[in-house]
Amino acid sequence: MGRQRIGLHPVARDALRGLGNEVRIARTAKAWTAAQLAEAAGVSLSTIGKIEKGEAAVSVGNVLNVAAIAGVRLFSYDDPADLALRRRRGEETLGLLPSRVRPARVKDDDADLDF
Repeated sequence: MGRQRIGLHPVARDALRGLGNEVRIARTAKAWTAAQLAEAAGVSLSTIGKIEKGEAAVSVGNVLNVAAIAGVRLFSYDDPADLALRRRRGEETLGLLPSRVRPARVKDDDADLDF
C-alpha cells in the first residue's frame, strides 16, 4: 500500500512550501544540481524534487537534513551552536515538566445547589 495523502493545516502547508523554496534557492546559489544535492544528502533525486515542491510525504528528518546540507538557515539561527543551545534549553525545560499530562477535571457546577 502506498503512502496516504496527508491533509495539512494551511500554515503547515505554507511552511513546507516555503522551506522547499529556500532549499531550491540555496541549492541554486551553490550552483548544485538536484542530483548533486541528492548525492550529498544520501537521498534520491525524486526526494529532492518532493522537498523542493513542499510535499508532505517526505520524512521530516530528510527535509531538515537536505535543508541543512543546502545551507538553509533553520529556526532563524545562523550559528549551529545557537541552535544546539536552543535544543539544550528545550531539554532542560522538558525535564521540569510532568512526565504525564492528564485532562483537566471538570468542576461540578451543581455542587452548591441544594435540592
